[in-house]
Amino acid sequence: MKEEQRGARVARSAMRVRFWGARGSIPSPGIDTARYGGNTPCVSVSAGNAVPLIFDAGTGIRALGISLDGDPPDEPLDLFLSHTHWDHIQGLPFFSPMFRRGTHLRIWGAGHSTRTLEQTIRGLLAPDVFPVPFDEVGARIEFRDPPLKAVELRGMQILAIPVRHPGGALGYRIDAAGGAPVVYVPDNELRAEEPGAGAASREVLREACRGAALLIHDSTYTEEESADFMGWGHSTTDDALQLALDAGVEALALFHHAPGRSDIAIDAMVDRCVERVSREGASLRVLAAAEGLEIVVGR
Repeated sequence: MKEEQRGARVARSAMRVRFWGARGSIPSPGIDTARYGGNTPCVSVSAGNAVPLIFDAGTGIRALGISLDGDPPDEPLDLFLSHTHWDHIQGLPFFSPMFRRGTHLRIWGAGHSTRTLEQTIRGLLAPDVFPVPFDEVGARIEFRDPPLKAVELRGMQILAIPVRHPGGALGYRIDAAGGAPVVYVPDNELRAEEPGAGAASREVLREACRGAALLIHDSTYTEEESADFMGWGHSTTDDALQLALDAGVEALALFHHAPGRSDIAIDAMVDRCVERVSREGASLRVLAAAEGLEIVVGR
């Protein structure tokens, strides 16, 4: 695996992962968060020169939309939501392709016990909170159930994995031919006493992550903070690191940074993980997700 800051030719079996937002809970711009970024979750994954798949619609999706400006693509844009908490959908009303006629946007995800996915997204553009009504956005919007059985799109297979988070949430495993997978798990409480209805067990999740080239996992809290936030649906850096070690992944990207966590504090979290990996004699690489970071996985 290698990081690239500029476009390079990518083999068709490779996947390009780009972080557009890596912060959790609420956007947190400022001097102290400039390096890792303050936008909330949004990640794109593409194979070759194909239109990227989009994972989550936090405030980072605004910049992703600007990067896609131009003629609408011939094929649909696919957005996979982990869940509908605000930090994962609040950027959608500012996603410019949604307002472009000729765009076909497919939104994959699960509803809540009290609302369907469509009802929640329509609520984002309700007249009392947004000036443009949902029915006037321009794009054709289609809602789809999460792929609990793998679906193939643009040279990649995508599989949804139910995880542990209040109200339910999903992770996603993305496979491309000839390469190790990328696994995206933005919100997940690995040590939750109650896993939640339908959530994958630790063993099932470990196997879904087995041999991944890159695991992007919730690491909101430090070990010292965790006791105050049990049941809130998030993991510690130690939790995420142990999962990565158990699953034999090549690289772990710490994700969903706490809104008050400074760049310097995130550096320290990475350093502690690297020290532990070294002590255990493992080959795992640990980094922190940062806005603008691109990683090429595969050949």
